[in-house]
Parts: sequence; structure tokens; C-alpha cells
Amino acid sequence: MAYAPVTASIATPVGTVHITGDNDVVRAIRIADAVEAATPVSAALPCAVAEAVRQIAAYFTDPRLRFALPLAPAATARGMALREAIAAIRPGETQSYGEVAAAIASSPRAVGQACARNPFPIVIPCHRVLAGGGRLGAYSAGGGTRTKSWLLHHEGMKGPLL
Repeated sequence: MAYAPVTASIATPVGTVHITGDNDVVRAIRIADAVEAATPVSAALPCAVAEAVRQIAAYFTDPRLRFALPLAPAATARGMALREAIAAIRPGETQSYGEVAAAIASSPRAVGQACARNPFPIVIPCHRVLAGGGRLGAYSAGGGTRTKSWLLHHEGMKGPLL
């Protein structure tokens, strides 16, 4: 049974992460550009939201964490295929928009649009998708490319990415 959506917030090194969902699924994750007031985490949180809080907090301790969360489905089968392709990129690795597109017979533009609209940053790791030639490219969550660069360094990428 689905409950009314609830939002929980946790402070992280990249800003406050807001997680919205209910007992069954996580519906959205948003990274604020700055630290905002965090919602105290309590046992009263719906199961899916509480588990997302736990896993996201754990990611900032262990960047190799593989997320296992019940996410709201994408609106289309194509959107789901794009999401799954991005989610398949392992921590510490990157792929270009073109590489992701080639793997699922799509276009780099479609991959870029999926990343820009990603409702689950960090969990669906669009920060691991780079522009051609290893350039950082854009990032629509948190502080933009500053957040993307931080996440990649957190996962073990070396060198300047900005």
C-alpha cells in the first residue's frame, strides 16, 4: 500500500540530499547546491525512504556501494533502458555519452537528456557519464560540474576533472 509521499533530508559533503518517496518506492532525489536544514531521520519514515537515507549515507563512507533501492519506474520503456544503461556503470568507472548510447542503440543526445532529467542523482550515476575525450560535461544536480567532479573523485578518479 502506498502512503502519501514523504521527504527526508540528509547533509552530505555535496550539499543536502532530499529523498522523496513512500513505503514502496523512492520517487525522487534532489541534491541542493548548499547545505540546507536536514530533516531528522526517524523510525517513522516509510521503508523505501528510510532505506534510501541509509544507502546514500553509506555511499559517502564507501563510494563502491552498489545501490539497491525500489525506484519509481521511468515513464517509458526507452527511459527505463536509458536509466538501466547509466546504472550499469560501476563506481570508479566512466563512459562517454556516445559509449552509453552505442550499448543500447540510442543516441548521445538521448543519453544526455536522460542524464539531465535523472530524478535519482547519485543512485542512477549520471555523474559517471562524460563528454567525448574524457571531458567532464554537464551535471544538473547540486552544484553542477563542481558536484560531478567531487563525486568522481570520491569514487577514485584521479586528476583534475574541472
